[in-house]
Amino acid sequence: MIFSKNGPFFEEKPLSSLSRDPFIHMVGSAQDNNTNINIFERIMKETYVFFADGFEEIEALTCVDVLRRAGMPVTTVSINPGLEVKGAHGVTVLADSLFDDNDYNDAEWLVLPGGIPGAPNLAAHEGVCDALSAQDERGGKLAAICASPAMVLGPLGILMDREAVCYPGLEDTVEGVRWAKTPVAVDGNVVTGNGPAAAAPFALTIVAQTLGHAAAAEVAAGMLHTF
Repeated sequence: MIFSKNGPFFEEKPLSSLSRDPFIHMVGSAQDNNTNINIFERIMKETYVFFADGFEEIEALTCVDVLRRAGMPVTTVSINPGLEVKGAHGVTVLADSLFDDNDYNDAEWLVLPGGIPGAPNLAAHEGVCDALSAQDERGGKLAAICASPAMVLGPLGILMDREAVCYPGLEDTVEGVRWAKTPVAVDGNVVTGNGPAAAAPFALTIVAQTLGHAAAAEVAAGMLHTF
């Protein structure tokens, strides 16, 4: 990692090693595995992580933490009337913003944690669903983990004919998806994870898809994690 007055940036690196990771299945990745990513002094757009009551704390907070370690601008978004959001296991967080505070038309990533009833609450929010559909239509990047691939992205048709993963047992609730058996899957502009244990690989895959595998590996090393 190189630091400048404009923040961290990374040297051009290949992504070929990412496709060999046994924990990640990649299909039609947004980055061609045989080419280098030119991200030298890359200016990143904002990533938005949506928080609903009942969110899975490990998935949501690990993602925010890992992306910020990589130098990615991240805004947490409460879909509640106020900034406080209570997780599935009683952990209350104070989000950075309310849903209507942000313009999602130029987002780097829109990220959905899982959790029950977090995922159903996200699926019931019209603004979140509209933002996700619009992001997908313009080829923007989406990430969802645990119940959210099946309960939020699936009903919107975003996973149709794509390879994805979700929390085991929810696969039969969505038709037209090629469900993979790995903890994390990448298909084009969509990254999915299967549950809490995949929170770190899921977040690191988002970093790799944005900044390259070398950047993600460096963040992982600082966490004493292998990627």
